[in-house]
Amino acid sequence: MTDSDISTWVQEHPEIESIFACVCDLNGTMRGKRIPVDQAAKVVNGEVRMPLSIANVDVWGEDIENSELVFETGDSDGLCDFTGRPFLPISWTSRPTALAMLWMRREDGTPFEGDPRRALARIVDRYKALGLTPVVATELEFYLCDPSDDRPQAPCSPVTGKRLDSDGALSLDELQHFDEFMNDVYDACAAQGIPADAAISENGAGQFEINMKHVADPLKAADDAALFKRLVRGIARKHGFSGTFMAKPYGDRAGSGFHVHFSLLDDKGVNVFDSGDDAGTPMMLQAVAGLLETMQQNALTFAPHENSYRRLLPGAHAPTNVAWGYENRTAAVRIPGGNHQARRIEHRVAGADANPYLVMTSILGGALLGIEQQLMPPEAIVGDAYSLDLPHLPLDWASAIEAFEDGTHVREIFSRRLQKMLVECKTQELKRFARQVSDFEYHSYLEVV
Repeated sequence: MTDSDISTWVQEHPEIESIFACVCDLNGTMRGKRIPVDQAAKVVNGEVRMPLSIANVDVWGEDIENSELVFETGDSDGLCDFTGRPFLPISWTSRPTALAMLWMRREDGTPFEGDPRRALARIVDRYKALGLTPVVATELEFYLCDPSDDRPQAPCSPVTGKRLDSDGALSLDELQHFDEFMNDVYDACAAQGIPADAAISENGAGQFEINMKHVADPLKAADDAALFKRLVRGIARKHGFSGTFMAKPYGDRAGSGFHVHFSLLDDKGVNVFDSGDDAGTPMMLQAVAGLLETMQQNALTFAPHENSYRRLLPGAHAPTNVAWGYENRTAAVRIPGGNHQARRIEHRVAGADANPYLVMTSILGGALLGIEQQLMPPEAIVGDAYSLDLPHLPLDWASAIEAFEDGTHVREIFSRRLQKMLVECKTQELKRFARQVSDFEYHSYLEVV
């Protein structure tokens, strides 16, 4: 945006009084400053400053203990560059505001390697060097909950006033009961340039999924996913609900996933995965092999929280084994059917709680390694992947942290800086969780053992 564009935008949006200038941290949380609208040029021209350490706080927003970003550098500032996405209107606050998406660089002008959006940009640039463009679409599941209690419970229908008490997979009634909420979500997506497509009622009571259209820009696709999560939570509050993207908010109901579909176009716009039949090209198979090869090491980016591993328990109907198959939803990597010209790969491992930038970096980076190294996958599985004896993902948070820390492929995808930051962040969170004693533990052990 030029100064003229900014002036025009301000004139066309006289209702906007302030702009939230935000970067995305390692947990996928947007952090930043509220800036008066008359300083919009400062936001666009890269004059907003924030500590580099803001990208590396834990899920509670606390500094990482002994982080070199804080203590060895005096918690030095970085500069926040405008990503180029126009200011995004926010309709669910008490007064109309806007959001500006930024990413971080160092004082010397070099990109900050610990910014998750920068990590994805590095992978996209590597594809560009090969003359390839990833085309990406996402599917995000979430729950609407009744916010009146500390623990989540299913919401009451705005139509009947009755609490939802059963699973409603593909229920039209459930979609229609929450029609006003959905209308506001779609309106906000349109206003923010998020290409929302089909919505469905999912398996859990109050669980929904909204799909995004395919875009030939992974950075935009990740931006869209990050913005969508914030948007849903905000509009849910406006309607008297809470919206959650926790991977497993209920122990006895379906978890929420974040599925990513992608294909690759060459410099002529041809889908390089299309072989003219159902099999897919050798390059598609190489990409699949790369995903399988890197999946265990990158699991922390797909399942970044303590709660994430409740979704990945064996038998919980989320991928736990390293496997791929054609039109097989029990496999971690699925090749959907349909028109061969739209041949693509679906990655089904990530939970909805994951950082979209890190998820897409892991997926596109893993596929790229498979292509660069011309790896080939094992035979596609047939039948129930859950019941087969296959290599499995880390079954707990500590194992995933260790795998990411030690992973040789991780270093081929992520910068050493980001790898170290994520390990330190998650280790700090793990230690804090380990010090908490749950009500269920007291109930089970206090007067028994």
